[in-house]
Amino acid sequence: MLCRLVAAVCLSALAMPAQSLSIQQLKSFLESSVKMKQTDKEVAGFLAKAKLSEKLDDRTIEDLQSLGIGPKTVAVLRVLRDQSQGMALAGPVAPEAKPAPKPPPSAEEQAAILGDVREYALNYSRTLPDYICTQVTRRYGALIPGGRYGGRHGDDPRWQLLDTLTIRLSYFDQKEDYKLILVNNTVTREDLNRMGGTTSAGDFGSMMRQIFEPATEAHFEWDHWATMRGRLSYVFGYHVIQERSQWRINYNREMEIISAYSGLAYVDAETHQVLRITLEAVDIPSTFPIRHAEDVLDYDYQTIGDQKFLLPLKGQVRLSTSDDMTRNENEFRLYHKYSSESEIKYDTDTPPPLSEDQTKEQAPK
Repeated sequence: MLCRLVAAVCLSALAMPAQSLSIQQLKSFLESSVKMKQTDKEVAGFLAKAKLSEKLDDRTIEDLQSLGIGPKTVAVLRVLRDQSQGMALAGPVAPEAKPAPKPPPSAEEQAAILGDVREYALNYSRTLPDYICTQVTRRYGALIPGGRYGGRHGDDPRWQLLDTLTIRLSYFDQKEDYKLILVNNTVTREDLNRMGGTTSAGDFGSMMRQIFEPATEAHFEWDHWATMRGRLSYVFGYHVIQERSQWRINYNREMEIISAYSGLAYVDAETHQVLRITLEAVDIPSTFPIRHAEDVLDYDYQTIGDQKFLLPLKGQVRLSTSDDMTRNENEFRLYHKYSSESEIKYDTDTPPPLSEDQTKEQAPK
């Protein structure tokens, strides 16, 4: 039905009385006629009755021939060329105007925003209720592309799922407690702290607090605007020097360093609350086995009781050595109010991963 309608419109144009055409209108008409497979005779007949409002030159005719027009149409174009010699040449087609980028807040506004965020971050843990949630950790591994066994340099890592951990995470009296419940959908009595592989803790409030507390002396600067989960966000870059850092990176529970780090803080433009934090280790000592470390934590609004709180949604931890790399994806589900009798009944079917759309940065609206 749509193709028939377009063809009818093109045929009606051929039947219209003579009219004045710009060079751009002439080109658009010929493109449409070729696309709709109009005959050379029909197109030439229409153009024979038309007039041009701008000068047509030989170079433009050559460009128009590349569209696939017939010899009769070319002959009429040459007649139009001769008739338009006294007219001005067509100017360049102006590109479509793009909307001006949103300017950043002023220096004074940025200082006020960061002041609000700092106050929020330092009081974050104290404002939360006691609660329980389920943490699902999917742990992946891959060989380093370009390494001894990881394929060619520049290839994407070939990630493989190593295991899936289901953890009971309770938050009581501003303290976090982790209890391993399932490994690969099977009930276990193993201690999470004794599990091999990459693990992380302290995701609720400590990461945010350590970045914004005055003793850390993090240096902030404006980075860009973004949209996170539908909310317009300020994005600030920051850097923390090693002497002020509290970020500990442990290798096989045998070696540990405290690393300098840089990252981004995504701040809700309406509430001045933190929606995402990223960290990346800087200047890791060459003698330390881990060569790269990064951490990302997304927060989203969750309902506990009859109130909404901004709580962790998903975190990702990546570590790399010279030969291999690991990736932990931590998802936080099933929040509810804590009590001494609180209990979560765990099925052996772990919920599917969260949609990537929930943690994907989008352009500012």
